[in-house]
Amino acid sequence: MAAHHPEDVRMKASRPPRRAVAAADRTRQPTEVRRRLIAEAAVPLIAERGYGSVGVRDVAAAAGVSVGTVTYHFGSVQEILSEAMVLHIEGYYAALSRAAEAATSGVEALRLLVDALFTEDTDRHWRMWFEYWNAGEQDPDQPFARGQADRYRDWHDQIRALAVRAVTDGDADCADPDGFTVRFAALADGLALQRLRQAPSLTTRDARRHLNRLIETELIPRRPRPATPRD
Repeated sequence: MAAHHPEDVRMKASRPPRRAVAAADRTRQPTEVRRRLIAEAAVPLIAERGYGSVGVRDVAAAAGVSVGTVTYHFGSVQEILSEAMVLHIEGYYAALSRAAEAATSGVEALRLLVDALFTEDTDRHWRMWFEYWNAGEQDPDQPFARGQADRYRDWHDQIRALAVRAVTDGDADCADPDGFTVRFAALADGLALQRLRQAPSLTTRDARRHLNRLIETELIPRRPRPATPRD
């Protein structure tokens, strides 16, 4: 199998958030568009400062609107930050899914997934991911908690589907797709946390190496069947 290069599948760096328009220009943008622009403006703030250190004034300044405009569209700063994290995470994993779907095989797709999970550009995503889960621990809101569980379930389903695809395509044997899914997701999360804290230090290259080792160990390549001798 050809070597993978992270730059081939690197997630595109997020562009600076578009500015939500001021009150005088509200008629030019539907409410849902303005909400999204305000939430998008909060994403880099969360990544840089953390969920608990961002206030309404910070978001308003980043979005280029008044505090009143922000509070008109959102009931609380928690609502803004929750929506911002959901937007980021859903967009990130949608891009990963597209990369995996374009692969020629299940094994190839998993390796592309690994390459995209750990690049020099993805530390910001992992900070957002852990802030998202930390917010859920502090938030008794049941819909928010259910949303978290649904997203993690979708992530597990995607990993499992790729492992099953590898078996169905005849590329590999996997004795325990469910167990592989749990171990892959847990290892990715653990490596990401170690990568962010650098205790001990971990490069993106080594993070990919550890995940690829798991794939090699649990998705055993099938050997070609020996040719049947002719009479």
